Amino acid sequence: MKAERLLIVVSAPSGAGKTTLCEEAVRRVPGLVHSVSYTTRSPRPDESDGRDYHFVGEATFRQMVAEGAFAEWATVHGHLYGTSRRDLEAHFAAGNDVILDIDTQGAAILREAYRDGVFVFILPPSFAQLEARLRGRRTDRSEEIARRLERARAEMAAYPLYEYVVVNDDVERAVGMLYAIITAERSKSRRFTPAPEMAPGR
Repeated sequence: MKAERLLIVVSAPSGAGKTTLCEEAVRRVPGLVHSVSYTTRSPRPDESDGRDYHFVGEATFRQMVAEGAFAEWATVHGHLYGTSRRDLEAHFAAGNDVILDIDTQGAAILREAYRDGVFVFILPPSFAQLEARLRGRRTDRSEEIARRLERARAEMAAYPLYEYVVVNDDVERAVGMLYAIITAERSKSRRFTPAPEMAPGR
């Protein structure tokens, strides 16, 4: 049986834990890779180039946009973020499914480009806990946190546009739900093409 490759798009407001959940899903699900996005923002102390993001200058990013290098890109919190079209296709060609953690703007673009994609929204258990997580990271200034919280309210209103919603009140439980979603989507009959010897009538 030949399976069509799967694109899982995960969105959430900043601080809801989407990156952690995606990374843990990759560790648990065979044949699943986490596509690394490009960004113009500076790396945080615990981040490294090529692992967390591809950190590039704005001129380089704009050139990539002009060349049509991105499957989607958007301005988020004053910085540019994008998903490499070439990276996605390379992962698919290698026989892997791909999971992305991107904002709602990028997800909307991919929803049009990849009609068969799976879209998952991660919600925090409460807005108060989301704010506590952002402040607890101690990586952003208070003005940046305020900007992220303002945007979070708008992003959280977009959850009905997604097929699945996972409330990240417990990482282990949330990862289990994401694992179950991926497993179920891989098993859908419409994603499989029977081998010739299994064709109807044989």
